[in-house]
Amino acid sequence: MRRASTFALLVLALASFAGAGLAQPRAVQRELPEIALGDLPHEARATLEAIRAGGPFPYDRDGVRFGNRERLLPQKSRDYYREYTVRTPGTRSRGARRIVCGGAPRSPDACYYTDDHYRSFAKVRP
Repeated sequence: MRRASTFALLVLALASFAGAGLAQPRAVQRELPEIALGDLPHEARATLEAIRAGGPFPYDRDGVRFGNRERLLPQKSRDYYREYTVRTPGTRSRGARRIVCGGAPRSPDACYYTDDHYRSFAKVRP
């Protein structure tokens, strides 16, 4: 009888640790690499100019909400980020290059460049 009650206490103690969130560590936000504006491809600089001018944009999807599902960018509210296509010479489709900006559409707080379709980002440094 005593053995059963000791086992029950042990099970309850382990369950309380799991319930306290100790079983699953939280994700840690990493620092993103930076890229100077002058080091971006010409087409990316042209896209940033179009963003600040409010357009026009060559693709229908330019300016749509970017969901940050990859969670590589800093966590912000749902409507914070917008994505824009960076033309890729010799490609008929939109290609893999994008600029993602957060904040006000014409005067963003921060912009990020990816040349591998959201697998990695670099923060654009003015």
